[in-house]
Parts: sequence; C-alpha cells; structure tokens
Amino acid sequence: MKNIILFDTESLHLELLPLTFTRPISDIRFGIFTIREKWEQMYPGNYSYKTNDYLAKKYPLQTDDNNYFIAGNVCPDKELIQELDKLSEQESLFYNDELIAFYGTLDAFQENDFGVVHPLKNEPLSLRKLYDIFINNNIALERDYKIITSKKQSAPLPASNRVIGNPNFGDGTPKIFIEPGASIECVTLNVTQGPIYIGKDAEIMENSSIRAPFAACEHVVVNMGTKIYGATTLGPYCKVGGELNNVIMQAYSNKGHDGFLGNAVIGEWCNLGAGTNASNLKNDYSEIKLWNYPSRRFLRTGLQFCGLIMGDHSKAGINCMFNTATVLGVGVNVHGSGFPRNFVASFSEGGTAGFSDVPLSRFFSIAERMMARRGKVLTEVDRAIFEAIHDETENLK
Repeated sequence: MKNIILFDTESLHLELLPLTFTRPISDIRFGIFTIREKWEQMYPGNYSYKTNDYLAKKYPLQTDDNNYFIAGNVCPDKELIQELDKLSEQESLFYNDELIAFYGTLDAFQENDFGVVHPLKNEPLSLRKLYDIFINNNIALERDYKIITSKKQSAPLPASNRVIGNPNFGDGTPKIFIEPGASIECVTLNVTQGPIYIGKDAEIMENSSIRAPFAACEHVVVNMGTKIYGATTLGPYCKVGGELNNVIMQAYSNKGHDGFLGNAVIGEWCNLGAGTNASNLKNDYSEIKLWNYPSRRFLRTGLQFCGLIMGDHSKAGINCMFNTATVLGVGVNVHGSGFPRNFVASFSEGGTAGFSDVPLSRFFSIAERMMARRGKVLTEVDRAIFEAIHDETENLK
C-alpha cells in the first residue's frame, strides 16, 4: 500500500487563510469532496499530512522508507496519476517551478532534494487563492460527480419533482444522483448547466428551486422555498434557506433563513442570522480587492464578483449586512446594523461601532454549545489549535 503524504507549503497556508487556520489545505471542501477525499477515491493508499506544527496532532504525519509527497492544494486527474506511477525513488514532478509530487524519503523532502525532475505538461486543478474555491467549484463538482456515478446507482427521483433540461449526459449518465435516505419532494431541478447531487439523508424541502451544478452532502437540509444557483456545494450537516449563488459551505454551518449569499466560502460551525445579506458586486462595478493575510492588505483580484469569506466558528446576527468581499477570521461574532469593515480579525466581536476581543473562555463556551447540538464535542486537541490561532491573531491583524 502506497504511503501518501499531502503536504502544505507555508506560502499557500497563509494565502488560503482563514480556512487553513483550522485545517490542512487538503481538507478544504472543493466540489463534492475535500481534496484529500478526491485523492482517496482515485489513488488508494495510506494518507497523512505534512502541515503546520500546531495542526499536526489532529492531522498527523506518518512516514515510511519511501513516500509519495503530493501538494495538498492539487486535485487528482488521470494524467497526474499516470505520471505519479512512473516516479522512481528520488524523482519528482513539477509544473513550471511548483512542486507537485515527490517520491522519496522524508529527509530528502525536508532538504528540498527532489532528485530527477520531470515536468508536468498540463496544469492540474488546484487552489492557490481563496476565490479559486468558488470560481472553479463547477469543474471540481462535475469531476467528483463522475466519480460517484461510476461506482454506484442513484435512488429514484420522486415524481413530485420537476426536472428542467435533459436529465442525462450525452453518454447516458444521469444528471441527478440521489443517495439512500435522501428526501426530495416538489422541487424544481434545472440541469441544463450540469449535475445535481443529493447526499445520504439530505432533505430538500418543497418549493425549492435549484440550478445545477449543485451538491448537497449528507444530512444537508434545504428549507422550503430556497433558491439556489450553481455552482454551489453544501457540506455535510449544513442547513440553508433564502438565496444562494455559487456558495461553498464546508460543513456544520447554517444559513437557515431569508437573505442573499453569493460567490462565497463559509467554513465549519458558522451561523448567518435571519435576513443576513452579503454583497458580491460593487455598486460601481469596479474590480474587487480582497484582504490578503500574507501581505496584510487588500489586493486586487481581477474579479467583479466576490462575496463573503468566513472562517470557522464565526457568526452573524439577524439582519447583518456585509460589503463586497468581506473576510472574517475564526471565531468572529458580527452584530448590529450597518456594514462592518471588510476584514475582521479572528476572535473579535462587534459591528459598525467597532470590535473588541473575544476571550478564549467565552469562545470555547459558545463553540461547545453549538457543537453539542450536533452531537459533537470540542476536544482538547481542538482547544490547543484555537489557542495557537489566538496567539497568532495579533500578528495577522
């Protein structure tokens, strides 16, 4: 069995904050699966991580005499896997000047001794910027969908639903896949632009309208009358309502009421209160600038559309409003009227009147109560991770 290590680089770890505060890059959900899950589906082996020290206890490293080191921001495809299988000891794959994979010892990897270098002809699908997650979610979602449909058969779609568009791809593969235990009744499903995936025990309530590509992972709940545009992914146990357009929610997060969210990435254990709206387009239609952690300033993106980026365990009270391209760190609590600033550092609470620090004891208390509702426990390992993030917060403001 191959020993496979998904590695993070420090530069990409910083670039993909706030999501990577609490997880390795390969644990970001992108499409239907996380990047690690994509690799496990396509390239069997024993998987572990090489990531930041403070994350290592939760995401440990396991080494062998020789290991496949694969960049954690890169998604697998057939060409890449074929090239991986050609590698001998002390050989590596590069795309331009970027290390994609290395086969060898941990010592050689740590010493940047990558031996014989083989160029990769085509650029693999990967995450390099936060906004890559929603810009390329359609590509990742359709790839994951093909993996799912190649291995099993869908449950039948109940007759009460209405399908718009050809229900099958050109090769006869169905464009709608429903896992066992899912409930979907009286829903409009538009598959003209791609597939729709409904995960195990998910519930799509009546009068909802969904445009593909779309994925609802296991135990997702889509409330009555929800409007969803692709490419949208709802991670496990998320609950949504209102209007969503090109949104990726990692897991265990809620936007259960009316309000708009578009071109957005939401972490785990987040909550958006009733009536919360987040702009994804500037009034003057100008290019969007987004907070960048490595440079500690707002950088041009080349984008016209970019919405809310929210780190894990962050919250927004009822009727909150967010400006275009707002970035919230971990453990942020926003409330009150008006627009808060476009970047709020981790463990902060407030709104237009300003923000104050949230003590870790209070953060832990809130997190424990929220997680208990889903039968989850905040472990001592989790606490140590949040303590490390808290210690770094002042440096990253």
